[in-house]
Amino acid sequence: MRILARLREDLRAAASHDPAARGSLENLVVYSGLHAIWMHRLTHRMWSNPALRFPARVLSQLTRFATGIEIHPGATIGRRFFIDHGMGVVIGETAEIGDDVMLYHGVTLGGRSLARVKRHPTIGNNVTIGAGAKVLGPVTIGDNSAVGANAVVVKDAPADSIVTGIPATWRHRDQKEKLAAVDPAEYVDPAIYI
Repeated sequence: MRILARLREDLRAAASHDPAARGSLENLVVYSGLHAIWMHRLTHRMWSNPALRFPARVLSQLTRFATGIEIHPGATIGRRFFIDHGMGVVIGETAEIGDDVMLYHGVTLGGRSLARVKRHPTIGNNVTIGAGAKVLGPVTIGDNSAVGANAVVVKDAPADSIVTGIPATWRHRDQKEKLAAVDPAEYVDPAIYI
């Protein structure tokens, strides 16, 4: 896909995921989530060349400094990815993210092991992950799922799941939830606030 077409696609994704978006020009200039993913695409291409791995890491750290979003150059990210607000988002080296995924601020897609293996999550297509959620280890979150705000996920969740709690558990989305837009703020485990 050509660069301009991809930029337009990203701007449309931002507008469709954020009701506060007022226009493509403003989004282009001020959305740190867009800036982070655009720089990640560059650093990811650099990462595929072993001779460019060090400069890729340096550039990703400069992007982290500028945006507050840390995405390792080795992470694989699909199309129409959107990070809302973004501050504090961390995406580890072996993370794999599908298409049409949305993350809120404070999300961590992190590891639980020091071994040089797949140690970060795999996120399916059309997944929303709420603010402050931590998805840790080589777990899989299936397509069309939602992870609630502040959930700590350490086990797999199948497609069409709602994942909440500490440690997180999952349940299948009912038909009404499948048809409605996902708002992960609605899926906070009330037991943690009692």
